[in-house]
Amino acid sequence: MREVISTTAAPAAIGPYSQAVRAGDFIFCSSQIGLDPATGALRAGVEAQAEQVLDNLAAVLAAAGASLADVVKTTLFLADMADFAAVNTIYGKRFGDNLPARSTVQVAALPKGALVAIEAIAYAPPR
Repeated sequence: MREVISTTAAPAAIGPYSQAVRAGDFIFCSSQIGLDPATGALRAGVEAQAEQVLDNLAAVLAAAGASLADVVKTTLFLADMADFAAVNTIYGKRFGDNLPARSTVQVAALPKGALVAIEAIAYAPPR
């Protein structure tokens, strides 16, 4: 079973990809950046972008019938590793005690000049 997931509650894909794809009991979410889905504008500052990224991921997961609590793996992409602590604090608050496995990498650049992007894999058998 393969299903493309799409929602207007998160920014539309800015390229030839899906916001997420459900494959069996797993949901593979494309990376999100801190775009406000209502305005299409990138939020200002790494903290605001990190919050928006997690809101966007939560919206995509909700469209698939899942939540951040179902996430088993994330990859964080930072434009500057100096932002690690700030993003880590926000990330920790959003995931609480339900921490997924994670990788964090610094990248040369992100789409639209974003400071942070996060992709996620969730395990969520259809309910």
